[in-house]
Amino acid sequence: MATPTTTGMTTIITEGTTAGDAALYRLLAWTSPAYPVGAYTYSHGLETAVEDGAVTNRAGLIAYVQAALGRGAGAVDGPLLAAAWRAAEADDEAALDEVAELASAWRGTAETALESGAQGAAFATVTAAAWPEPRFAALIARHPKRLVHPVAFGAAAAWNGIPQRAALFSWLGAFAANLVSAGVRLVPLGQTDGQVATAALMSAVQAATEAALAAELDEIGTSAPMLDLFSMRHETQYTRLFRS
Repeated sequence: MATPTTTGMTTIITEGTTAGDAALYRLLAWTSPAYPVGAYTYSHGLETAVEDGAVTNRAGLIAYVQAALGRGAGAVDGPLLAAAWRAAEADDEAALDEVAELASAWRGTAETALESGAQGAAFATVTAAAWPEPRFAALIARHPKRLVHPVAFGAAAAWNGIPQRAALFSWLGAFAANLVSAGVRLVPLGQTDGQVATAALMSAVQAATEAALAAELDEIGTSAPMLDLFSMRHETQYTRLFRS
């Protein structure tokens, strides 16, 4: 009989079976570009930044994503995801509903509201079908078509045994990777440049994760007005490849 040993937060069976495999499998699936949330259709205002000549190369793309992570949406969505995870882990329905309602109001522009809301609705629908969980189904029923992506992801992660930090780091990493993918197509850049940018952004994802874990919801906010201006101007941009 295999003997279990404990390393960090994961219990490992010496013959190669990991007790956390199911949770890790879910996390990898949910943050994969193949998960059908439609993330590839959004650029978070980057399309306008490229159109205006504000982002013209790899360094500019990295700076844009760093701003989004540290001073833009990441500074709000990260703490919201962490708070949703904590409320779900504690089975505190009232606290979770409060986070969900707050999150639905935390959008600076119409297109970023669409970006987070549409991805949240898609994530909720797909996850409820593929990874059914009664508490998640109840959450969806209480907030029909109003769950933004980080809240839906955070709650689902808690109820599926995914550690908070892993869920947060992976979600923010996927957010950054999606913007890099958009930049590769828009600037345009080569695939190697895209991967170099993704590697360079790891420290920004780590910093955003730490900030989110320490944040109080009554103190969160953004400080990246140019990103909001790019997003607002994208609404009326003549030629568009992306929805935001």
